[in-house]
Amino acid sequence: MSLVKFVVVLAIVAYAIATLGMYAFQRKLQYHPANKGLTPESVGITGASIETLATADGEKIILWHAPAKAGMATILYFQGNAGEIGDRPLRFSYYQSRGFGVAYLSYRGFGGSSGSPSEAGLIADANAAYDWLIAKGVEPGRIALLGESLGSGVAVQLAAKREVGAVALEAPYTSTVEVAAKIYWWLPVHALMKDQFKSIDFIAAVVAPLLIIHGEEDGLIPVEFGKRLFAAANQPKELDVVPGFGHDVLFEESTWAREAEFFARVIK
Repeated sequence: MSLVKFVVVLAIVAYAIATLGMYAFQRKLQYHPANKGLTPESVGITGASIETLATADGEKIILWHAPAKAGMATILYFQGNAGEIGDRPLRFSYYQSRGFGVAYLSYRGFGGSSGSPSEAGLIADANAAYDWLIAKGVEPGRIALLGESLGSGVAVQLAAKREVGAVALEAPYTSTVEVAAKIYWWLPVHALMKDQFKSIDFIAAVVAPLLIIHGEEDGLIPVEFGKRLFAAANQPKELDVVPGFGHDVLFEESTWAREAEFFARVIK
């Protein structure tokens, strides 16, 4: 075998191994859960209970819940793909301080919840959390969905199927497969990816008022994805593109304040 042929064969074998490896371990790359044994009290949250919910497929998932003040909505919050709900105490306390009820969902495999994450699994978890709030007496129209990054796709799919009062999305995407394809441009991502979270296919079924907040300089989920999702959404809808911020716009109190203002205005 000539040197050129050997190099070509070696490159093909290396590519095939890399492709198979990415396929086999893709969920390890997509989800980065933490399980540090955190509780609301250990991270400075007061007035919250820890609830254990059963999902339709038999998992036991954790929900941190604080009830709403009279006349206020409850925010059902879906985190991004990394860490756990206990890593995000400041926004929990902020929404509480504005009178909102707060329900922090710990996806399967995250923060004390059983199972392993997948798209179908996260949607099942979201439905379990929604049903639990309804069973607690929260009216559908007084549930506000809030999706952060990966969680934006969970919020969109839930809102497409269930009645809610409003939806806010932070740094959303059209689909996770489009985001992945920009990063792994050298792989056939559309054919390989299991959990594609195609929000663009569900957004037309969302009829609740919608707010999208996206950092103009977001290098992880480019703002073009948020704008495309917004363009496909129904009215009433609002888009805030925040200059000077990237994906870190998620962690700004000004973002939480904008959401609180939106929810209070559209949910009467």
